[in-house]
Amino acid sequence: MSVIGVVSSCSCLRPGVWLLKPGMQMMSSLGFHTAARCAAKDYYEVLVLGGGAGGITMSARMKRRVGAGNVAVVESSKTHYYQPLWTLVGGGAKQLAASARPTGSVMPKGVEWIKSRVTALDPDKNCVWLENDIKISYKYLIIALGISLHYEKIRGLPEGFHHPKIGSNYSVHTVEKTWKALQDFKEGNAIFTFPNTPVKCAGAPQKIMYLSEAYWRKTGKRSKANIMFNTSLGVVFGVKKYADALLEIIKERDITVNYKRNLVEVRADKQEAVFENLDKPGVTEVHQYEMLHVTPPMGPPDVLINSPVADEIGWVDVNKETLQHKKYPNVFGIGDCTNLPTSKTAAAVAAQSGVLDKTISLVMKNQLPTKKYDGYTSCPLVTGYNKVILAEFDYNAQPLETFPIDQSKERVTMYHMKADMMPFLYWNMLLKGYWGGPAPVRKLMHLGLK
Repeated sequence: MSVIGVVSSCSCLRPGVWLLKPGMQMMSSLGFHTAARCAAKDYYEVLVLGGGAGGITMSARMKRRVGAGNVAVVESSKTHYYQPLWTLVGGGAKQLAASARPTGSVMPKGVEWIKSRVTALDPDKNCVWLENDIKISYKYLIIALGISLHYEKIRGLPEGFHHPKIGSNYSVHTVEKTWKALQDFKEGNAIFTFPNTPVKCAGAPQKIMYLSEAYWRKTGKRSKANIMFNTSLGVVFGVKKYADALLEIIKERDITVNYKRNLVEVRADKQEAVFENLDKPGVTEVHQYEMLHVTPPMGPPDVLINSPVADEIGWVDVNKETLQHKKYPNVFGIGDCTNLPTSKTAAAVAAQSGVLDKTISLVMKNQLPTKKYDGYTSCPLVTGYNKVILAEFDYNAQPLETFPIDQSKERVTMYHMKADMMPFLYWNMLLKGYWGGPAPVRKLMHLGLK
């Protein structure tokens, strides 16, 4: 994965509700699939692995292509989460319950929900294996299995979360501990980490740092806080335009950034965090903390590692423009589990879903895919309780912006878009397969559509 994909991602959706594609008015006609069922059949025309943003979105789109009874989604979780909201949950601005809905309520009506886990993939025989040795065959396979969190790769975790002063916005089990640690802060070091792996929502470690700084200013504790951002990377953000803006904020708010520092151990009983200096392998340094926010190492789901559909690392190996598998023409990938060299975000999923829908429709007609994904992704960088810098860019780390304004500036309007409009778009448009992301302003202007 490129540095851009690691540095600049965050799970967020693209703005521009007035640019929504035709068909959105039909969303009210969709019903809900409310019952979790075991596999009723052993073959489906389209089988979707994963019931996250990418999986639900594509199952809704495929339902319209081949009919609900010919589509199935394999997903074991009973609850579906809108995870971009967890930044605001950790900062005390939103409630955790607002991010959750029953999986059955977001499953497209009539699409089969196979409540199980994938244990093996056999694309040479067009089938997958589920728990209890259940075999499901398919004509077309869409892999949307997301990304796995690995707290256990940091010594002292996850058991360290039983102690106070430590939280993580990346897990439903630890996000509320972030808010508790933020409130209980008295004085000392407040440390925010970024791991030495690809991650989803890679803007989130900074977002909670800026929210924490703002909270302590409001509560009169800022002068007692030494705020540190310890990142394994060599830059604060992968797109220069937005990195320059963030560095100005960091300077203004007296935040310390320590580059090439990777969290390797947490001694929660002593409130100590141990970091390896990546420029000096084997050399470590210990920091005492009063608050610690952990961004865990991440990687591809275990079932993908060493599978026929994966690259040498374990990500689904797809064409970066069409999202079709490089070896198996009836296999496709979307979202965090793929090796697309862009950010692992819900914004990327939105853009990818429209491209993938077109790709599959042409493949079904024995035609070559023509629509191309440009790597678009978006990250609303929350810099306070009413401020956001809206970063949008492509495969080449070039800004690919929606609005004809300087999006590197902090804006109240962008905060409300992040906090209020995006959840509505997610639940009511993206998951129902009616939104593939609007075209950015500069493309519209290029076409003369001002």
